[in-house]
Amino acid sequence: MSKLISNKWWLFAGFVFVAALSRLLPHPYNFTPIGGMALFAGGLLSGKRLFWIIPLIAYYISDLLVNNILYASYFDSFVWGGHFFVYLSLFSIIILGKFLLKKITVGRLILGSLGASTLFFLLSNLGVWITSPLYPINLEGLISCYSAAIPFFQNTIAGDAFYVTLLFGSYAWITKSNPSLVLKEVQV
Repeated sequence: MSKLISNKWWLFAGFVFVAALSRLLPHPYNFTPIGGMALFAGGLLSGKRLFWIIPLIAYYISDLLVNNILYASYFDSFVWGGHFFVYLSLFSIIILGKFLLKKITVGRLILGSLGASTLFFLLSNLGVWITSPLYPINLEGLISCYSAAIPFFQNTIAGDAFYVTLLFGSYAWITKSNPSLVLKEVQV
């Protein structure tokens, strides 16, 4: 692998890992980098076969840290995994970015950010409904679960908008002054 390609990948991976590790910082509920880093991966690496591995590994590492440092008092032992439906939403958002962001424009980023928030809301709360004893497994339970999650949706939208802006904006700014690092052009 040439140094040029290596630098492009290190830049991309650095952005994704820093975003994932930002989960360790204090933040409002659901104001997380999930949607932003997944869209970033899907948008920039859409032609690459293994475009989804970096954000999944980054998120897994951040899950290990969050669950075993910040939330360690809630568990009896070391927690190795995360919630399957959050990973499913992460992967789904990467796929959204792969198809929606073939050309990266501000309008597509806004649409992608809202789509990411919606996918996360639908899939993660479906997981809560299926796995939590709080809601009966029937239509009424599903509606109750989604209704209870509505107050958190605004933070998901805000978090996705923030991280999409931060990641794509920073990437566009850095690659504008260093064109050799461009994986894909961001039109701002």
